[in-house]
Amino acid sequence: MSLLYLPAYSQEDSTALLGLAGDNLDLYAVLTLFQKSKTIEAFEKSLNDEKEKINNLDLNLDKKVDFIKVVTKKKDDSYSFILQVDVNKKETQDVAVILLDRDKDKKISLQIVGDEALYGKDYVIEPKGNSPVTPNPAYTGENPVTVTVPATTTVVVQSAPIVQYVYSPAYVPYTPPYYYGFYPPWFGFATVMAVGIYRHNHYHYHGGYYGGHYGGGNTVIVNRNNYNNFNNYQNNKMRSTTVANNRANGSYGDRAADRSGNRGSTANRPSTGTSNRPSAGTSNRPSAGTSNRPSAGTANRPSTGVSNRPSTGVSNNRATTRPSTSNYSSGRTRSGGGGGGMRSGGGGGRRR
Repeated sequence: MSLLYLPAYSQEDSTALLGLAGDNLDLYAVLTLFQKSKTIEAFEKSLNDEKEKINNLDLNLDKKVDFIKVVTKKKDDSYSFILQVDVNKKETQDVAVILLDRDKDKKISLQIVGDEALYGKDYVIEPKGNSPVTPNPAYTGENPVTVTVPATTTVVVQSAPIVQYVYSPAYVPYTPPYYYGFYPPWFGFATVMAVGIYRHNHYHYHGGYYGGHYGGGNTVIVNRNNYNNFNNYQNNKMRSTTVANNRANGSYGDRAADRSGNRGSTANRPSTGTSNRPSAGTSNRPSAGTSNRPSAGTANRPSTGVSNRPSTGVSNNRATTRPSTSNYSSGRTRSGGGGGGMRSGGGGGRRR
């Protein structure tokens, strides 16, 4: 029985949780989607499409999936496609960067690097075969490799629709028009799914890539062709104080979720079953039969000014013990109206 379950365990182990926000955005799936997309605009749309179920990121802890915009930067034949989330009106957080480079021999290198705040240190993945196959001078077998042979997967990267598009004369770098509170009309603000379910749905993407978390196997480093490009990106990356604080407080990942994958610290608002509001049967309001008000026949009835009858302002009835709205903490930090509102002045976007 244990042998039968071993392959499934191995597959799940390859998607071990990081305990960080990045558990809700599988970069293996993101890089696969990137290669399948025809344009950067199409990639951005598919990345945020609820039907694709690739984006499950919630950096501001409002229980709604964040919109990820894709910012393009170019230097010579090197491109950086930066995935960003506007956490609030003032803060933007880089999620990951896709590095695409074409060297003087027209060879393409492609990698994606997760931001340290979301994925930990040195989280780098690349398509298998991105590195060339080289001869081993110590090999003594019957079939030595006599020439350097590029792996076949490199050809797949070069022929990917988006790679051909980016290096075509017709390409114009894409600038996303979206910002916090203004998103495309098709973006639906989906509810974040349980992280365990999300990760299970995406483990099959991992087979075609090298790399991953620095603590795991098959660790890769930033390709030398992408190194200068990556350094330029590092010098200008966007960081959010809110995200840093949430990470420091353990609000992301397995420390903030139970075994079913439900986030455990998204709201302080009492639930229906644990409300502090006294029920009708346990109200502290004095009942008619136990009132401290002296009866009409009592000669020592206090005067009106010193009556023991609870005043309206200090009543112990259940209305005064109900938690004030200032203690409700839904965790949602987005401002503005409902998700269906349109941006004033046109543009086709919607405000959260």
